[in-house]
Amino acid sequence: MRPNLSVSTLVDSRGFESLSVLQQISFKVKSNLKALDEVLGHFDKINQPWIPKKDWLQCQLALAEGFTNAVRHAHRDIPSDVFVEIEIKLTSDSLEMRIWDFGPFFDLQGFLKANTNEDNRFAGHGQGLPILQKIAAQLTYERTDDERNCLLIVKNFSLP
Repeated sequence: MRPNLSVSTLVDSRGFESLSVLQQISFKVKSNLKALDEVLGHFDKINQPWIPKKDWLQCQLALAEGFTNAVRHAHRDIPSDVFVEIEIKLTSDSLEMRIWDFGPFFDLQGFLKANTNEDNRFAGHGQGLPILQKIAAQLTYERTDDERNCLLIVKNFSLP
């Protein structure tokens, strides 16, 4: 059961109402797959007993997939001392994860559209983005003004 929270409604820069952030963490880790344990350790710090377990595990999977994609693909030709930055925001009804990388831009929406009807059940790689698409209520990958890319994953929690 979700706690009885006093949550104020805010209006973001686009004019949409949003619930206030209950918890927020941000951190940087080296662009190395060995840092995944550190990433998941930070993530565990915001876990709450009222978050549905299935949703929490899906968020954990999405974060791990997003991070490993940044390291394996975006930072493939970038020195491992370049950091991946992660920000996680928890509201009473969702979790937002942002993962910033310094790699070349990748057309996520184009890739997802092109592979929507593909039968990839037997493919060894390339399943991460379709998994993210199934988990996320919102999934975007955009180039920022400071020459980074930001993968945004928003997961809405299931109703009890």
